[in-house]
Amino acid sequence: MTRRNDPGAAGAIAAGTVKNTFAGDRRLKRTASGTNFVRYEFDDLVVVALRDGHVDMPPSRLRQAGDRPFGSDMPAGVKLVDGHLRLSVNAFLVIDRDQYVLIDTGAANAWLPTMGSLLDALAEAGVARESIGTVALTHTHEDHVHGLVAADGSDAFPNLRRLLVPREEISRFDGYERLSRFRQARLPFGDGFKLSDSITAVQAHGHEVGHTAFDVSSGGETLLIWGDLVHVPSIQFERPELTWEYDANQQQARVTRAKMLERAAQRGVSVAGAHLDFPGVGHVERAGQAYRFLPL
Repeated sequence: MTRRNDPGAAGAIAAGTVKNTFAGDRRLKRTASGTNFVRYEFDDLVVVALRDGHVDMPPSRLRQAGDRPFGSDMPAGVKLVDGHLRLSVNAFLVIDRDQYVLIDTGAANAWLPTMGSLLDALAEAGVARESIGTVALTHTHEDHVHGLVAADGSDAFPNLRRLLVPREEISRFDGYERLSRFRQARLPFGDGFKLSDSITAVQAHGHEVGHTAFDVSSGGETLLIWGDLVHVPSIQFERPELTWEYDANQQQARVTRAKMLERAAQRGVSVAGAHLDFPGVGHVERAGQAYRFLPL
């Protein structure tokens, strides 16, 4: 959990060994992978999908209109593992020149033993945790924030210079005793905030009051890192009107998902989701009145 690599190793992943082959093709490309990471490149950016683990939830968490759980009418396409919905827990590192921006941090050892692999994933990808200067949170639920503290109690990212928390969720973040050391350091941000030349915050409220996506764009291509826009990929692309029990505002989450999916289906846009099956990166395409997810 706390393995460290030489910070210089991170430079190797930023430089890449195959970037020049994309001169005529700027589409997001998968360039390296391991058990807990997958690296992608497009234009002059590197994006690393990081596996923190998974969480199993009862099928009743998936909701129909009116906040009604499914019973025997559960759609046949919903994928279950031992009778449960299995949600991947993913985070994403964006390397924009010399800036290392981590979107979400996983749960570390604060929730279930099936999570907490983020630091191992970074090490496996050849990225020193000391190289990460910015952490930006899509929202402040446990499986997105608690990885700020490593399992041994140390700061997971000792050279962190910016900790960005959605403005509407500052009070929730401050309520976590585990994260009390960061209360003076966290910075509020909102819609349109520029994390770097290539990364912009995009309001995506609904799942939580400050839920935020991140538009990562370069060379006319975009990766939309959308947090918890989709919890159950086996059905919510086909039926995006379905919601999640823990959505703070289910109707707002439904509207936001519809807007984001419409954008994601446009040419030149890829997506990355915290709960899409690992590595959680791919393309969205129209399928009649619904959508289809194509993993990459």
